[in-house]
Amino acid sequence: MSAVTRLTLITHAITDAVQSARFPADEPLNSLGERSIAGAGGLPGPAPDRILHGPELRTEQTAKALGRNNGTSEPALRDVDHGTWSGKSMSDLTPDQLTGWLTDPDYDSHGGESITALLARVHTWLDTLSGTGARILAITHPAIVRAAILHTLHAPPESFWRIDIPPLTATTLHHRSPAWSLRSTALELSR
Repeated sequence: MSAVTRLTLITHAITDAVQSARFPADEPLNSLGERSIAGAGGLPGPAPDRILHGPELRTEQTAKALGRNNGTSEPALRDVDHGTWSGKSMSDLTPDQLTGWLTDPDYDSHGGESITALLARVHTWLDTLSGTGARILAITHPAIVRAAILHTLHAPPESFWRIDIPPLTATTLHHRSPAWSLRSTALELSR
């Protein structure tokens, strides 16, 4: 039997793009995001063997603010590529564009990454972790967490937008051969 791998995915704190329903660029955390991290309690679970974060500024800032200064940037944890929509408000899209994005997992007319491509990327990354026996903490994006959940549950790509992943939430996956299992927990806020 292979060793149990534990992966805790934490979504980055709030940014201006999150608050204003914009497609993100590489923006920093905003003041609300910084305050919410300051109010967060300890991270779930035992100390990790490896700490990873997406390459974007907001994931690195979240990792550092959570006291994880020794994290490594992991390209597989990057946010979905929004192509020409980066920085735009959802209200800037035509109804057909928004409907296509939210209903067709293969939609890529924005010149970025489709949900199907994102799912494949996350699937490949999870395969590299399975059976390692490591405890891994990864600070990333809601899209990456959704993709990991769909992979774990063998859910169809059309389910992607039916999972709500708020900022600063923890989702834990365990890999026991032959499959991943899901355990979702929220970060505790100090009172």
